[in-house]
Amino acid sequence: MFCQLQNLLERFLQQFPCSPIYSLPVILAPVVCICAGASVSVTLKWRIRKINFKRNGGKHLKRQGVKIFTEAELAKTTDSYDESKKLGEGGFGSVYRGRVVVDVEIVLKKAKDVHKPLMKNGFQDVLKIVTQTKHKKMVRLYGICLETRIPLLVYEYISNGTLSEHIHLNMSTILRSWENRLRIDAEAAFVLKEMHSSEIIHGNNKSVNILLDKNCSVKVSDFETSALISPEHIVATEIEGTLAYIDPEYLTTGKLTIKSDVYSFGVVLVELLTKRKLASSVADKSGEPINIIPYFISSVKDKSLFGVINFEAVSEDEIKQVEMLAKIAVKCLDQSSRKRPIMSEVARQLPPIHQSSPVAVEPNFEVPKTISPTVEIPVTHCLSCLGLDQGCSCI
Repeated sequence: MFCQLQNLLERFLQQFPCSPIYSLPVILAPVVCICAGASVSVTLKWRIRKINFKRNGGKHLKRQGVKIFTEAELAKTTDSYDESKKLGEGGFGSVYRGRVVVDVEIVLKKAKDVHKPLMKNGFQDVLKIVTQTKHKKMVRLYGICLETRIPLLVYEYISNGTLSEHIHLNMSTILRSWENRLRIDAEAAFVLKEMHSSEIIHGNNKSVNILLDKNCSVKVSDFETSALISPEHIVATEIEGTLAYIDPEYLTTGKLTIKSDVYSFGVVLVELLTKRKLASSVADKSGEPINIIPYFISSVKDKSLFGVINFEAVSEDEIKQVEMLAKIAVKCLDQSSRKRPIMSEVARQLPPIHQSSPVAVEPNFEVPKTISPTVEIPVTHCLSCLGLDQGCSCI
């Protein structure tokens, strides 16, 4: 800063030479003003950070043992949110990649500057619960930064991208194998089944929130975001983006249930089988454009499935498995939640995969005793909706 002041002063003297009598006050005046302005700016930023930290419940969370990052730490690890560190952007905001220590890579969610409060009242108590909820197939929430108006969420970095990227980017080779597709389905179904058995509703299941690690094994993300974001924010962001994943009954009743997760899982199956974007349309028999989901359902019922899926089965067994998976998707997508299967039934009905699959041996969730949502409760009270949003999961 002093070098900048010196350069500014030199330019000032070159443009406005002064007599010796007046040189000192003339020189000092701009220097004093600049220093005072810089000091006020630094003090103001410091006070704003302190105000945000207090308003976001920083002291309470410190006592709870939640890992808290400073804004300066996260700005440094992302090179002040440089575009080169940006992984993507979605309804929640922007997602950046960084490194907090030598060998720990993180993903940072930086919310959009929305006018409505984004974090739900009382999210501080929920935060401790979700940081203590552990499972090998869930993306870990490392901590949070409270010095910004809207807290920043810090996650572990998953190296192999999202299922959405592998579905919609032609360069991906992972999904060319039917065995890989089937295994990913089974692992995602297993995680939801385990969540529901632990009385947890995800509420934001979609292909961008299903990540693949270096072994191409599933890691489900955004459970923590769903537990922290205010419910009134979800509908606005979902209407902007992936409305197709939302349970139709949620839009009319305002209630999320385990069957809402089942519906969104059915949508993911359609995506995985067709490799089409959910907003895309295809021509029906009369030549009229129709959304891919109702078109998929009708193709299964009309036994014209192989005209819509994006996979060439190479054996009789694969053909049967594709048909079985498609029928499961249709059951999950029933407009009536009562007619949809529960995730344990879905997991049982999925075509068998190799016995050595990690799906069969994963441990149960480690969940704090304080979590006890019911199966069907208002959106503002279920654990998944103590804040719910579509989080970009380029996350």
